[in-house]
Amino acid sequence: MTSPSSPCGPSAYHVSLVALPDAAVSTLAGLFDVINGIALMGVAVPVPFRVEIVGEAVGPLELASGVPISVQRAIDTVESSDIVIVPSVLLRPQDWEQGRYPRLVEWLRSMHERGAMLCSACSGIFLLAETGLFDGKDATVHFAYARTFAATYPAIAIHPERVLVISGRSEELVSSGASTSWHDLVLYLIARYAGPTSAQEIARLFALQWHQDGLMPYIVFEGKTDHGDGEIQSAQQWVSGHFSVANPVEEMIKRSKLAERTFKRRFASATGLTPLAYVQRLRIEDAKRRLERTDTPIDEISWRVGYEDAAFFRRLFKRTTGLAPSAYRKRFRIPDFARP
Repeated sequence: MTSPSSPCGPSAYHVSLVALPDAAVSTLAGLFDVINGIALMGVAVPVPFRVEIVGEAVGPLELASGVPISVQRAIDTVESSDIVIVPSVLLRPQDWEQGRYPRLVEWLRSMHERGAMLCSACSGIFLLAETGLFDGKDATVHFAYARTFAATYPAIAIHPERVLVISGRSEELVSSGASTSWHDLVLYLIARYAGPTSAQEIARLFALQWHQDGLMPYIVFEGKTDHGDGEIQSAQQWVSGHFSVANPVEEMIKRSKLAERTFKRRFASATGLTPLAYVQRLRIEDAKRRLERTDTPIDEISWRVGYEDAAFFRRLFKRTTGLAPSAYRKRFRIPDFARP
């Protein structure tokens, strides 16, 4: 990689921000502005960046939302780059058309061969995955796309609960998770190349925050129902409205008319969770909504979702979401000024 010598001069780290028709304008523009924030905001740092929006052809390009953006440089003219970032892409309807961008994929491979760090924001990992460079490695993606990604690229271990995953022999393969976790990506890059002080300054100027608690607090649990086991689907439908009753697992088994061991084995095989873990996820999900939308005391919420032992509920809630119930309420509750 190049070693910068003067602010914004030719030796600055070159960042290629990839524009493609599926890209989300908010992520692409946000990355561009924050990386350029070092120069735009007058922050004195020892390591500057030189950012270019690159694509298959120079000129206006309409992105997924219909908003046009100007591609500053064609990839055919970019012989090397220090950092390449693929912004989030919009998947409709939650699928990815493989082989649509062969030129971009080949260019990404060539940039990596010449020493570039490859980064994805959110669902941008779908394009990077086509290079094969992430096979056998860890990555993250927006949790809404996790199942689609896992089915499309089974060779890549996906961790949607993680904000940032850094892989590769030289830590040159970087992926960020859901939506605005691109904030973490850009702050990581600034910290890595310009130092933590510069990253802190940029975070203050743009009011950005690291998602240090991970993304589990944001993930809404949705039990797997496309498994084809009718008996287990019936149990899932029943428990979705009765998870707060006493002994819901025993009740599901009774209603199924299956032997206990058979029911538990089929349930785990179909849903990926034991019946007890499934009930716990439903209860915690209901508790999350109550914490977000009501002023109900935590002990009462514990009782309403099915736990008489409020201390156990608190431990389970934190183990599941990464946050204590009170911290979760503080983060996700609608502020007073936004309420009707």
